[in-house]
Amino acid sequence: MLRKLGDYLILMWQAFSKPDKALVFRKRLLHEFYNLGFTSIGIVLILSVFVGAVATILVAYNTDNPLLPEKLIGFSARQMIVLEFSPTMISLILAGKLGSQIASELGTMRVTQQIDALKVMGINPANYLILPKIISCLFFIPVLIVFSIVIGILGGWLACVFTGVITPTNYVVGLRSWFEPFSLTFAMIKTVVFAFLITSISSYIGYNVKGGSVEVGKASTQSVVIGSIAIIISDLILTQMLLT
Repeated sequence: MLRKLGDYLILMWQAFSKPDKALVFRKRLLHEFYNLGFTSIGIVLILSVFVGAVATILVAYNTDNPLLPEKLIGFSARQMIVLEFSPTMISLILAGKLGSQIASELGTMRVTQQIDALKVMGINPANYLILPKIISCLFFIPVLIVFSIVIGILGGWLACVFTGVITPTNYVVGLRSWFEPFSLTFAMIKTVVFAFLITSISSYIGYNVKGGSVEVGKASTQSVVIGSIAIIISDLILTQMLLT
C-alpha cells in the first residue's frame, strides 16, 4: 500500500514537471479539453435536469406541513443541489466516464509499448500524457458543475410547473432566500479536489498496467471503483473541515 502511494506521488512529480515544448503541450491540452470536457456535456445535462426535479419533489414530499412556508422547498432544493447533488453525484458519474476512459487509453498505450517508445525518444511520458488530462479536468469539470447547478435548479422549476408540488413563484422565492455565497465556494473547492482525484488516480492505474488487453479492462474497472471511493472519502473530510 505504501509502495503504491509512493509510486503515485513519484508519477505526479514527473507529470508536473515543465513541458519540453510549449506548443506541443498546448495542442495536447486543447485535445484533452475536447476529449474529456466537451464530450461530457450531454450526460451532465440529462442527469442534472432529473436530479434537480427529483430533489424538489422529495423535499416537497418531506415538508408537506401547513406550518412550513412553501418557499422553504425551493431553498432546501437549492442547498441540496449546490452543496451535494451537483458536485458529488456528477463527479461520481464523471469518475465512471472519464476514469475508465483515461485508464483504458493509457493502459492500451502501455501494453502496446507506446509509452516505452516515448521514453526512447527522450520524451517524459508522464508529463506528455498525464499533465494535459489533469489540467483540462481541473478547469473544465468545475465549469460542468456550475452548468449542472444551473440546469438542476431549472429542473426543479420544471418539476414545479409540471407536477404542481408548489407554485413556480414560491420556488423562485425560495431559491433567492437565505443565500450564502460560501455555498458556491464550497462546491467549487470540492469539485477541484474531485477532478484531481479522478484524473490522477485513473492515470496512475492506466499508466502502470502490466499484461494484455484483459488487464486493461481490469484497470479501467479498478480506476472507477478507487476513484469513486476517493471522492466519497474526500467529500466527508472536506465537509467536516469547511462546514463545521
